[in-house]
Amino acid sequence: MGGVTAAPEPVRDPGLQPERTRLAWRRTTLAATVAAVLAGRAALHADVTAPRIAVSGLCALLWLAFLALANARIHALAAGPEPAAIAPRRATAAALCTVGLAVCGAVLIL
Repeated sequence: MGGVTAAPEPVRDPGLQPERTRLAWRRTTLAATVAAVLAGRAALHADVTAPRIAVSGLCALLWLAFLALANARIHALAAGPEPAAIAPRRATAAALCTVGLAVCGAVLIL
């Protein structure tokens, strides 16, 4: 009896996609660093009040959390030829850190 053999599944060639993703994470980390530094400068350059210092501290904590998340993702992307997908919790945490940094920066500027 003639059996049908399935064609072998082609090997995935990710090309430069993981490298582009690592570079995107690095650019986003740099942008978050600039936002955190400018927020700290805005908080301490103008009239120094307790709420401004608290928001600046929150901004620093959000930046540190984003830095840890981005560093973990960059290392995961560099680990092998086929990186695992980012966990939804980590993606959500990174997005919340980014939005939090933007809100803190806006509060300090206004």
